[in-house]
Amino acid sequence: MGLGDIQAYFPEGKIKTPHLDQLAAKGMRFTDAHTSSAVCTPTRYGILTGRYNWRTTLKDGVLWGDSKALIDKDRTTVASLLQRNGYHTAFIGKWHLGWDWSHDEDGEIDFSKPVTHNPNDVGFDYAYGHVASLDIPPYVYVENGQVTALPDKHTESKDTYGWWRDGYTGADFVHEDVTPNFFRRGISYIQEQAKTEKPFFLYLPLPSPHTPILPTGDWQGKSELNPYGDFVMMVDHYVGELVKAVAEAGIEENTLIVFVTDNGCSPASKPEEMVAKGHYPSGPYRGYKADIYEGGHRVPFIVKWPAMVAAGAVSDQTICTTDFMATCAAIVGDKLAASEGEDSYNIMPLLQGEAIAGDFREATIHHSVNGSFAIRQGKWKLIMAAGSAGWSYPTPKEVEEMKDLPAVQLYDMDEDPAETRNLQGDHPEKVQELRDLLTKYIKEGRSTPGEAQQNDGPKHWKQLWWMSDAE
Repeated sequence: MGLGDIQAYFPEGKIKTPHLDQLAAKGMRFTDAHTSSAVCTPTRYGILTGRYNWRTTLKDGVLWGDSKALIDKDRTTVASLLQRNGYHTAFIGKWHLGWDWSHDEDGEIDFSKPVTHNPNDVGFDYAYGHVASLDIPPYVYVENGQVTALPDKHTESKDTYGWWRDGYTGADFVHEDVTPNFFRRGISYIQEQAKTEKPFFLYLPLPSPHTPILPTGDWQGKSELNPYGDFVMMVDHYVGELVKAVAEAGIEENTLIVFVTDNGCSPASKPEEMVAKGHYPSGPYRGYKADIYEGGHRVPFIVKWPAMVAAGAVSDQTICTTDFMATCAAIVGDKLAASEGEDSYNIMPLLQGEAIAGDFREATIHHSVNGSFAIRQGKWKLIMAAGSAGWSYPTPKEVEEMKDLPAVQLYDMDEDPAETRNLQGDHPEKVQELRDLLTKYIKEGRSTPGEAQQNDGPKHWKQLWWMSDAE
């Protein structure tokens, strides 16, 4: 989802989002929040670990249905951090961070055997979900390391909006019901935990409104835009049901609820159809999912916590989804080790409305689907690529054909939030300054103050401008 898809951010948007609007009205809305990547797997890694994904073996792209687990068992996650501080932790939803299937002698997945290196191994007491996106097989639910129902069919849809790849599908797996199923289970989990004395953490990563775009019958046609608009309205409705469940359970005052998306709106939503009707999914920003431009990674970020966060608050400080780790550590009074949350800043001062002199964080790194980097510091954004580095014009292929675009882009985000005027030729000193800082962040294995750490994996980086010949 993009910023323009929620009316609390852009009232002129054509998709009605009353529940998300209400969440923002009762909490804090961040206007300059970013995912750590413009696609889903890497962002989800950053959310759970407080570390940029490109420090792992995943230098670009996303994982697939049979990919190995990306999060090392010995790496601290938000879940294991809270678990060691007395929380019950649960994952319900779309994982897309890899887990280790068992295989038969032909190399095929053996769905009857346990799944290892799964969410339970990285901090979750309870885990229920599917392995990747809802358009990437296999389509089975796994609960605490065990497939809930063996595949009994192959399914594939050819519908333009509801398309998914052909693949093994569990007997209890119905694509159209996956999002409602996750919300039902999430709400039940909240109701159960509210009866106990133990604090809890629920990670509810949705497969929607990612493709396949599958609004259920009650929502089809409701947006009067296209199925994507309908799907966003459906998600908004279920968020409202979950928030209501928290209130009815009597735990609203001291329950922290965060709504954030894992990248901007996808071109698969057919944004041109919505733009023709006056709806702009990325708001005033350029690009969409996968892009290094703002539309790829500047996202809605709403926090509600009545005991701590003033209603109707708005923050224009730059934050990142990697910031959950340090923030949760601050909430429970834990101190992160040098090897934990290397790219995570504590946003509790912002949530509590404290005045911040200057920028809250030194700088933030953005990352596109093809592994290209950008760095944002204050009003300046340096992109270490020509074009979108993603799926919007000009794509990397189109850049090659054009042959005359500058190798880097520099934008003044205060004066030009739509990224229309490349100032790299006017401010070579700023280009060098930001490039040097980005290089430092990459080489030192962290972007927060502290002891240098090692990046993981082979050096198959998309970009090597930061390496010396010796490296």
